[in-house]
Amino acid sequence: QLQLVESGGGLVQPGGSLRLSCAASGGTLDHYTIGWFRQAPGKERTGVSCISGNGAATNYTDPVKGRFTISRDNAKNTVYLQMNSLKPEDTAIYYCAARALTTPQAMCHLFGGAFWGQGTQVTVSS
Repeated sequence: QLQLVESGGGLVQPGGSLRLSCAASGGTLDHYTIGWFRQAPGKERTGVSCISGNGAATNYTDPVKGRFTISRDNAKNTVYLQMNSLKPEDTAIYYCAARALTTPQAMCHLFGGAFWGQGTQVTVSS
C-alpha cells in the first residue's frame, strides 16, 4: 500500500518561504496524481495544488496562485511544494495525498486523495 510522509513544515515570518516534501513508499509514484491539501483550525480541509503523474499538468487553487509551485521527481518518489510570499492565512496543517486515474483539477477541487500522509504544520507568524 502506498505510504506518504510529509516534511519541511515549520514557523516562518510573513513574506518568507518554505518547501514541503512528500516522500512515497510502497508504490510507484508516477502512477498517481499527487496533491497538497491544507486544513486550518476550525476549517475544512481544502485543495492547494495538484500535479499529474508525469508532471505535465498542474492545478492551483486561487489563494495560492502565483505564490506556490508544485513539482515532482519521480526518480526520487518525491513531490514538492515551494511556498513563497507566505501569509498568516496560509497557516494550516498541510497534507500530501495520492489518487490514481484522475486529473489534477478533479483531485484538487472534487475528489481529494485516496491515500494520505500524516500532515506537517506550517505556521506563518511574526
